[in-house]
Amino acid sequence: MSGIFTLDDKKMSLLSRYPENLIQKIFENVSEGIMITNRDKKIIGVNPAFEFVTGYKSEEVIGMNPSVLQSGIHELSFYLEMWKTIYETGIWQGEIWNRRKTGDVYPEWLTIVSVKDDDGNVTNYCGIFSDLSERKIVENELERRALTDSLTDVCNRFAFLERMNTLLESSNAVSRGVQHAVFFLDLDRFKQVNDTLGHTIGDLLLIEIARRIQALLKNKDILARYGGDEFVITLTNIVHPREAAKFAEELVRAIEEPVVIHDQEIFVSTSLGISIFPDDGTTTEELVNRADKAMSYSKKNGRNGYAFYFDDLKTDSKRVLLLDSELRKAIENQDFQLHFQPKICMKTGKVSGVEALIRWQNEKLGFVSPAEFIPYAEETGLIIPLSEIIFEKACEGYKQLVAAGFPKVPIAINVSSIHFQQQNFLESIQLILEKNNTSAQNFEIEMTERTVMNSASETVSKLVKLKQLGFKLSIDDFGTGYSSLSYLVRFPLDVLKIDRSFIQQICSLDDKQAIVDAIIQMSHRLKMKVVAEGVETSHQEAILREMGCDYIQGFYYSKPLPMHELLDFLQFWEVEHQGRF
Repeated sequence: MSGIFTLDDKKMSLLSRYPENLIQKIFENVSEGIMITNRDKKIIGVNPAFEFVTGYKSEEVIGMNPSVLQSGIHELSFYLEMWKTIYETGIWQGEIWNRRKTGDVYPEWLTIVSVKDDDGNVTNYCGIFSDLSERKIVENELERRALTDSLTDVCNRFAFLERMNTLLESSNAVSRGVQHAVFFLDLDRFKQVNDTLGHTIGDLLLIEIARRIQALLKNKDILARYGGDEFVITLTNIVHPREAAKFAEELVRAIEEPVVIHDQEIFVSTSLGISIFPDDGTTTEELVNRADKAMSYSKKNGRNGYAFYFDDLKTDSKRVLLLDSELRKAIENQDFQLHFQPKICMKTGKVSGVEALIRWQNEKLGFVSPAEFIPYAEETGLIIPLSEIIFEKACEGYKQLVAAGFPKVPIAINVSSIHFQQQNFLESIQLILEKNNTSAQNFEIEMTERTVMNSASETVSKLVKLKQLGFKLSIDDFGTGYSSLSYLVRFPLDVLKIDRSFIQQICSLDDKQAIVDAIIQMSHRLKMKVVAEGVETSHQEAILREMGCDYIQGFYYSKPLPMHELLDFLQFWEVEHQGRF
C-alpha cells in the first residue's frame, strides 16, 4: 500500500522548498506509520499513525531499538538479509510480521530507506509501513470461501477435486492395493420441495442433509456439495466394496428420516451411484463421471437406493453425438440469441449497462441450457467460434440500442478463458468491431479470476491492450476462485462482480455480510467499481445500498430479456425515473 520512499539529494532539495510546518503536517496526517531512527538504529521520531497501529506512544519508543516490534515469527536470517539489502542498495521493502504493544501479531507492508548526508554517510533510517490486517482477514476468509460451499459449509466442487487429485496421486504411488469408494448422491424430487415450500426451506433442507452425511463420515473421508442438490462423497481406504454398500444403506436410511423445518415434517429420499478406485477409474474425472452414471441408473430403477457402476453404463452417446452435430450447425448458421440482464446504478437509479447471456433453442434438442452446451463447446474447442458469435451479436444488439435511443447502455460480454488465451484473440475482436463499425468503448469484457490468474505477464499485456482499445474490464464471479484483492491490483481492472453465492446469505448471516462489506470497501480503495449479481430481494438491495455497492444486477430488477423486451424495459424505466440514460 505504501510507495517507495527514497531521499536522494534531488528530493531533499525539493523538500527544502516547502515550509517546515507543511512537511510536519504531512508527517502527522499520513495514514502510513512512519518511524525514524538515527544511524545507530535508535528511534528518534514516530508519527501518530505509528502510535495508532502499534499501540505504543512516542515517548515509550523514543531511544529504543525497532526490535521492540519484532514478532518472533521471522528467523534471524530474515533480518540479516533485510539489512544487507539496505546497506547495499539503500532501500528494502516487503511484507513483515510485527507485534503490537498488546502482544497481538499483525502483518504490515514495510519500506525502510537509509538517509545520507552530502558526503554519502548514513545519518538516519526511515521506516514507512501500512497495516495489512484487514486485507489478510478478508483474503483468508475468501480463501476459505473458495474451498467451501457457502450454504452447507462443506467442501465445494473445486476443493473436492483438489483433495481427490492429491489422494489419488498418493494412492497411485503406493504399491499395495489401495481402494477408495466415490459416491454421487442426488436428492429425489428436491425440485418439488423448492417449488412448493420455497427456496429458503430447500436451503435449510440441504444444510440438514449435509449435516447427516457428515455424521456418518470419518476424518479422512471427503464430502462436497457438487451443485444444486448433488453431493459427492469419498470413503478412503476401504478394504472391500462391501464397505461401500453398507455405507450406502446407512446413508439411504439417514436421509429418508423426516426433516423437521418450522414445525413441518419434510420427507425426501436419495439415489446413489458408486464407483471404486482403481477398478472403475484412476482419475477423479473418471470416478465422479462413473458414479454419476450409476446414480442415474439407480434413479431410473426406483429411486431411494444405490447402484455400483458397471461397464454397460456408458455415456448417452446418442445425445452427445446429436449435441455435437447440432452445435456445429448452429455455430455455422449463427443460430443463437442473446438475452440481456440490466445493471442498475445505486446512485442515479439509471440502467448503467446490460450483461449479454447466450441462449440456444434447437428443433431437435429443444431449449439447450448454457450449462450443457458451453462446457461441451469448451471441451471440443467450439467455444472459440461460439465466443466470436457472441461478440458479433453483441455488436448487433448495441446497434439496436442506439437505434432505439439508448446509446449510453454498454453491453458486458463474458469471455471464455480458452478464447482469451488464443494468440489471435485481440485481432479477432478488433476485426469484429471494425466489421460492425462500432467502438470498444460501448462494451465491457467480463472474465473469471482463473482467466486473469493464468500466465500473469501475458495476461497483463492483453488486458492493457484491451483497455487501450477502449473496453472496460471486469472480474466476474469474484469469490469463487483465487479471491485475492491484492493480486488483482496488478491488473488494469475497472469492475469487480461479487458472486451471487455471497449475496444469498447477507440478510441472514452477519459474517457473510461483513465479508461483502469488506470486499466493497477494499475494491473502492483499489479504484474499482462493484457489481452485486444475483440480487433477488428488496432486503438484499437495501443492505447493498447501505454498504455503498455501485451497481445491482439480478431478478429483483429484471431477469435476462430478449432484445425487444429489453427495449420495453428501458423505455419503462426511463419514464419511471424521469430522465434520459
